[in-house]
Order: sequence, then structure tokens, then C-alpha cells
Amino acid sequence: MSISGKNDVTGSGLTGSARDFRVPSGPDLLARGDGFFAWQEGRRQNGYWPFSRSTETRPGTACKARDDRGNPLEGINFSSQDYLSLASHPEIAAVAADAVQRFGVHSAGSAVLVGNTASSVALERKIADFLQMQEVVLYPTGWAAGYGVIRGLVRSADHIVMDALAHTCLQEGANASTQNISLFRHLDLAHCRAKLEAIRARDTQNGIMVITEGLFSMDSDTPDLPAMQALCNEFGATLMVDVAHDLGALGAEGRGHIGIQNMLGKVDLVMGSFSKTFASNGGFVATNRREIKEYLRYYSPSTTFSNALSPVQTAVIGKAFDIVASAEGKALREALMRNIVSLRTQFAEVGLDVYGDPSAIVCAKVGRESIARMVSRRLPSLSLLANLVEYPAVAKGAARFRLQVMAGHSEENIRHAVRSIKLAVDEARIMAAVQESRSQALAMAA
Repeated sequence: MSISGKNDVTGSGLTGSARDFRVPSGPDLLARGDGFFAWQEGRRQNGYWPFSRSTETRPGTACKARDDRGNPLEGINFSSQDYLSLASHPEIAAVAADAVQRFGVHSAGSAVLVGNTASSVALERKIADFLQMQEVVLYPTGWAAGYGVIRGLVRSADHIVMDALAHTCLQEGANASTQNISLFRHLDLAHCRAKLEAIRARDTQNGIMVITEGLFSMDSDTPDLPAMQALCNEFGATLMVDVAHDLGALGAEGRGHIGIQNMLGKVDLVMGSFSKTFASNGGFVATNRREIKEYLRYYSPSTTFSNALSPVQTAVIGKAFDIVASAEGKALREALMRNIVSLRTQFAEVGLDVYGDPSAIVCAKVGRESIARMVSRRLPSLSLLANLVEYPAVAKGAARFRLQVMAGHSEENIRHAVRSIKLAVDEARIMAAVQESRSQALAMAA
């Protein structure tokens, strides 16, 4: 579809959605991106494409960046994921440099061959102890861990019962493993129970994996984990919880909602990512069974057939866990929560709603994509970097700005973010009202 087609009659970049291009057709696979690119280019040329930006300095509370056309951006940074501000911690930099000297910069192999190092073996033990689990398997990314634990354990005759808002890596792992996928309404235990009852009424021979997240990143809410584990026990199912966004950043000891809900060591499978709080790419799966650890090492394709985490990454992650578990880590979490509460409170004071409960993810509601795109174009001129989120990350018509809070943000940073977004939203709504009035007048004149 061209930008002059039904998806964007003006070519302005304010209408249409990525949903319009999800299922392209035609015999030429290489031509299937043409319609999307034309629509994207319309947005880009009009300043409404805020994705694929690149930083030119470290991703701290303020940074310099460029958009994907090369135009410079600079401002207060609420776009990067560094919840405890560990990416710029001097001890993190020091262990990274030491790891390069000791091990080099590359793992140079799969973890099932010779890709492990002394630091990766130690890291597995450290994470297992932190979660009060028996074993941990490392993965090259959090995405690989989410996809890999499902693909490694679930077979075609098995079943998956999954929260409807589960992360894409979990959805893709499910789709690659079985056609027997049942989605339950977000956080709805009764609906989850109904799905399990229906499956067990017709199949008592095959496995069921129930999938949820410790903290859902777009809505900042969390399930009742004890109730979910009890439900799985009742129906002979296996619970898998993704703790990517809460581990390290929430709870008195940094153990996320599993710790907050007294579920340490009690969840069947725990999967997480290091990229939000632990200053590195990478992911893990924790289990209480050595047999499952060894099985995943050889049957989970995203670890078996991928190079292991580099020695620099494992050293950085290990030091980050040390800091998280220390008095300094506690102080950083307290600073982070103060910033979170302040940001949410100030948004409420200016009449902007946010999603969910207090966490490092503060999403300001906008709704209409056209309004959100106008806001996204305005924010760089107000010296603010904040991520626009629209379909496919959220439902169409539920666009929002996702601010990712850091412990290192100052109160002035927070005030600046609220002022900037409030001003940009007000301006965008006025512009949209004017455009709608003009369109109505033209329609009546015609």
C-alpha cells in the first residue's frame, strides 16, 4: 500500500498503523516491504518516525543521540533501560576492563562446547543463590531465554496457557512449539483456571506450560504468583514466570515480585533478562532440577546453537548482582522508587493518566496515534528523549509514552519530563482539533 492509499490519505504520517502491513501478499517476497516503507517514509519525512535512534554518548540520565535520518538530538533521557543507573557505575567499568585483560572480548563458542568462562560458571551459581533456586542456564539475550525455555521444553502435543499480554519472545516461543495455545485474559485467574480445566478434561497425558510475567512492561501490573503456582500444581501444569522488568529493581532485597510475594524458590521456572537492571545484554532460566538445566543446554536452540555470553558481559552482570544485593543496591532502589512515585504524582497533578502500579516503567496515556505522533515530533525540541509506544507493542488506539525511570534521575529531570510531555500533548490536541474542524468545513462545502 502506498502512503496515498487508504492507510494515509494525506501522506502526513499521522494516519495508518503498522497493523496494516502485518500480512503482505504477492509472489515476490522482496517486494513485501514496499508498502510499509512508503508509509514509514511518509512519517519520517514529516518528523513522525521516532524509532531506530542511536546514542552518541553513554545512555545516562541525559545523552546525545541521532534520529534514523542522522539529525542530532540531545536532552534528558527517559528512553534507556538502566533502572539502577549501573551502566555508568565505576565498579562495573572496572570489572569489564579486567575481564578483557583476563579472558579477551569474546566467548568464541557455544556454552555446550568451550564458550563458558570461570565468570559465567560463577554467575550461574550467583543467580541461582539469589533466587533460591538450584540451577541456572545462561542465554545470549533475554529474548533468547524467553523463546528458548518454551521451545526447549514444549512439544507439539503439549499445551500452552498464556497471559494475553505476554512478551513477544514468549509468544514466538509458544508459536514455534505447539498449535495448542490458549490465551487467558490479562491477570484473570478465573479465566486461566477455565482454560486449564478444559485442557485436562480432554487431555491428561500431555504437558501444560502456564506463562506469565512478574511485571508487565506496558501496563506496569503483576499477577498473583502464589495463586498461579497453586493453580498449576492443581492441574499438573508447569508455571514459567518472566522477571525481566522487576528483578533487581523492586523489592527490599531486589528480588522483584517473586521476592515480594514470598515465592523465592517456589516457582517452577523463572526466566529473566539482564538488560533492564544489570547493565548488559543476556538472559537466564532458573530451575530447581539439574535434569532440566542439562536438558535445556542441549535442546533449547537459542543457547545450544548460539555463542555464549562474552566474558565481559558475565563479569559485568556478576558485579551488578553484587551491587544489587548490597546496601548500595538498597539505596539505589529507594532512590528509584522515590523518582517513580514523584513522576507518577506529577503526571496526575497535570491531568495525565499513567498505567498500573509503581515500577520503573511509567507509561503516560495518550490513546490516538495521531496525537502521540505529534507529541513525539515535539519532544526533541523540548530536550526530552522518551519512547513512543504504539502498535504492535500495544493495541491500536492505545498509544502511550513509556518513560523508563533511573535511580540517577534528579527531581529537576522529572519536572522537566512532566512539563515537556504536558505541553506537547496540549499542543497536539489543539492541532488535531483545528485539523478536524478544517476537514469538517471542507466536507460540508463539498
